[in-house]
Order: sequence, then structure tokens, then C-alpha cells
Amino acid sequence: MTRAQARAYTELKDRYCIPFDPAQPLDFSRLFSGFAQVVLEIGFGMGEATAKLAETRKETGFLGIEVHTAGVGKLLWEIEQRKLENIRIIEEDAVLVLNCMISPNSLDGVHIFFPDPWPKKRHHKRRLLTPDFLDLVASRMKDGAYLYLVTDWEEYAHWMLHAAKECPSLENPYPGFSLRQAWRPETVFERKGIQAGRSIFEIYLIKSSAGEHTE
Repeated sequence: MTRAQARAYTELKDRYCIPFDPAQPLDFSRLFSGFAQVVLEIGFGMGEATAKLAETRKETGFLGIEVHTAGVGKLLWEIEQRKLENIRIIEEDAVLVLNCMISPNSLDGVHIFFPDPWPKKRHHKRRLLTPDFLDLVASRMKDGAYLYLVTDWEEYAHWMLHAAKECPSLENPYPGFSLRQAWRPETVFERKGIQAGRSIFEIYLIKSSAGEHTE
């Protein structure tokens, strides 16, 4: 971490970071009191895009999950610089958080931007976006909520699209990949991907009550 990130982590962690507690599901009506919606971002990286979104959508509460301390420190620094009060952070594995701390049918949106593609075939088993994981995510979304996936790895993009088709409660309003949503800010990983000559693939899905996942 840079000195600024380390300082932000030390001074702001207790204010904006939520300790992982498997026995205590989050109460969004208290955590984000006064906010119209709650959006979860899984793996926010260095947090730049998260901060930009929170700054432009101040009516929305953003809950970010990230396991890398440097990224948490950077987002805390962004929160301080931009004077944001609509972001909270959990430092823990996303599957554990979703299973233990996010109640069913509670999220208005979920962002997973540029997850680790694990490009080598022998590492594909480590990929986050499997049908089982998407089922879990969908179970935590309200009817009509959205799931927004973005990657710059074409093979992983098709993997994601196939996994989404296996999830009966998620509907794709597009024939395949979606258009970029005008409100989505560019991320650090996106800039690196473009500089490396890779294309950006977007998947935008809606939670459908017709295929709702049950516990």
C-alpha cells in the first residue's frame, strides 16, 4: 500500500468497514438508512469505479467486498477525498459473505467488474462465476434487480454467458452480450485490458420472479 492508503486504512477502517460475522446478517434498513437502493460490488479492486458510482448515485448505498488490503485502503482514501457516506466495505470471501451476511431478496443490484479470469485451463476451477455461484447471487437479489458482469477476457465472457443461462432466475434482456450501461465508469483493469488490445464484454441480467431460487 502507499502511505496514503495505509493511513486511510488505519484511520477509517473502523468507520466504514464491517467486521465479518457469520452469525449476524446485515440489516440494510439500518446500515443504509435513508438510501433508496442497495447495490453489492464483489471484488472492487482499487475502488476507483466504486467511488465514482457512489459519488454520482448518492441515493444508493454501496456495499463492497474485497479481500486485498491495498484495494480497501485505496477505496477508503477515495471515500475520504470525495466525502462519501454511502459506501461500506467487508473484507472477506464473497461466498461466505453472501451465505452468512446477505439476506435473501435484499439487493437491488450486483456488480462484478473484471473478476480474475484464471486464463489457464487447469485453473478454471478457481473461477468465481459458476452456475452455483450465480444461483447464490440471484437468491440475494430482489425481483427485478440486476446483475452486471464485465470482463476483458473473451473466453471467460462466453463462460459467464453460459453460466448465466444455467441460472433459471436470471434473464438476459439482450440476445447475448449487452451494451455498456451509460452510467458504468471505466475501471483500472479495463484501461489495462484496452491498452493490451483486448475487447470489453458486458453481460447485464435481471432477476426474474418466474424462476426464483428457493432456500
